[in-house]
Amino acid sequence: MTRKKGIVLLQFGGPDSLEAVEPFLYNLFCDNDIIQFPGGKLTQKIFAKGISKLRHKKLQAKYAEIGGKSPIVERTIQQQKALQALINEKYGPDFASVELAMRYWKPFSAQTIQELQAKGISDLVMLPLYAQYSVTNAGSSYNEWDRQKKRAGATFNERRIDQYYDHPLYIQAFTERISQALSKFSDRSGVHILFSAHGTPLNIVERGDPYSTQIKETVELVIKDFKKDYPYHLSYQSKVGPREWLTPDTESTIEELGKSGVKKLLVVPISFVSDHIETSHELNIEAREEAEEVGIEDFIVSEGLNDSPLFIQTLADLAIKELEKF
Repeated sequence: MTRKKGIVLLQFGGPDSLEAVEPFLYNLFCDNDIIQFPGGKLTQKIFAKGISKLRHKKLQAKYAEIGGKSPIVERTIQQQKALQALINEKYGPDFASVELAMRYWKPFSAQTIQELQAKGISDLVMLPLYAQYSVTNAGSSYNEWDRQKKRAGATFNERRIDQYYDHPLYIQAFTERISQALSKFSDRSGVHILFSAHGTPLNIVERGDPYSTQIKETVELVIKDFKKDYPYHLSYQSKVGPREWLTPDTESTIEELGKSGVKKLLVVPISFVSDHIETSHELNIEAREEAEEVGIEDFIVSEGLNDSPLFIQTLADLAIKELEKF
């Protein structure tokens, strides 16, 4: 009997409606791989409930400005379908089933595990939709997956991918997106490129988390592959809470560039593989307003990788190499 194979794409997920914003925030703030509150799990849940209640209306207003939900939901489903189609085309419809497991919103890991059991899938490749590894992204998703497996009494034969920040096709997918974005400038002379990555708390970096090093390496590989001589910068966004985070932050970097006379800025969301609130609102709305205030006249945010054929080929290459080892 042939063993059934599957690929599980791991992603943060996002609220699929304005009503989902508060429980989504609660799930996020309950994650002690990202945020640690004193007093253990019970205290964390109390803090998470209070913070999500205080912050959800402000965040709801932002989601309302970008369509009333997170774009990451549809974008991730597009990636799932594109990867499934590519695998079906190359290996046939029975080779492997592509599933999703979101960290903070539906479909949760528990639901995905039930579906895998119902389909009789035994061999799994776990593929995070985070190219650079951190305890706060793939680490957190794997921890949750293991918790839910234990609760369900489920066992799978798993092969896990941690990172692919230097995969040649992934790098090419970024250079393609940069070229597409640059074509929107009427005159490319004087354009600066700002690579904006999701930040992490500094104490995580000090404990040896490889994410920030891998981000820098990704930027250098993209620049090398791009073969064009544009001034470029790296900054970090999305800080949460009072702790020190990776610097420089994107807001201050934009301010400094504007004050130094930069008039044309291309922002590349380098650590994100799909558009969501941090690209659609934080960069395309908030950062754009900041840029205008400091005299930047031409401000463009490149499209996320989303269902870029090169990115889907990256995922297929990673998954198939592991599937063939079963």
